[in-house]
Amino acid sequence: MSSARQHRGSILVEDAVVLAQQAFDGEQYILRVSAKRSAARALPGQFAHLTCDPALPMRRPLSIMRVDPAAGWMDFLYKVVGTGSRMLSQRRTGEVISLLAPIGQPFELHESRRKPLLIGGGVGIPPMVFLADHIAHSASGWQPLVLMGSEIPFPFASRPSSILIDGMADAAIASMPLLEDWGIPCRLATLQGYPGCFDGYVTDLARTWLSRLDEVALSEVEIFACGPTPMLRAAARVAAEFDLPCQVSLEEYMACAVGGCAGCTVLVQTDDGPAMKRVCVDGPVFDAYRVFPPAA
Repeated sequence: MSSARQHRGSILVEDAVVLAQQAFDGEQYILRVSAKRSAARALPGQFAHLTCDPALPMRRPLSIMRVDPAAGWMDFLYKVVGTGSRMLSQRRTGEVISLLAPIGQPFELHESRRKPLLIGGGVGIPPMVFLADHIAHSASGWQPLVLMGSEIPFPFASRPSSILIDGMADAAIASMPLLEDWGIPCRLATLQGYPGCFDGYVTDLARTWLSRLDEVALSEVEIFACGPTPMLRAAARVAAEFDLPCQVSLEEYMACAVGGCAGCTVLVQTDDGPAMKRVCVDGPVFDAYRVFPPAA
């Protein structure tokens, strides 16, 4: 049996209760739901397929940003981009949302690479927060760095970092408070001139930092990235420049999210040659070089 088929058998259908809906600039929202069974199983890099409104039959995929298995809640960050997400933004505390979760292949940490570089762009930020949370609370002795980029206001109030980072661009001092509170260094990048942010793409910030590491430090780095396809392609190029392993979480439109419709396929280089793989169950996490070959 393929790993995708095994995974489909582990997906739960759960009636989740809305606990909170927090609005941010740029029509961004953080939705918290009570979904005890899904929260107990979710891993960084996986996502959920939610019913936005009873009147809308098609579900929407959302990356998982945080979970608390003990308390049984899950957080999702999303941006209103169409009818479904707008209807979801109108759901209120106490309402029930049907969800399928957890879905997809998660990120995989490697003991030999204990300085992971997490790169999140826009709505690709949530998986990086989830992975950072997992590292902070479950993986002892790791030294992650989280870089986030956005061209709309970040969905949190940034603050100057209190954690020094060797080799970091001097002008980049803004951070995500939640990560700072976990003891994880974080820096922000934008082209919009937001205070304290690196002036450029988040992948440029990553390249700047990596270029200042010595050979020993680089040997401990692995890149994890999620965001728009151009950003992921750029992250793969940065990884290739420094000969680093890289995992990317792809963003694709999905209809069923359980591998049945094959509407989210992407071309992946496999050991047996090029093949079309479904982002929902074969991914969303892939080896970056399989999706974005260095020569491409």
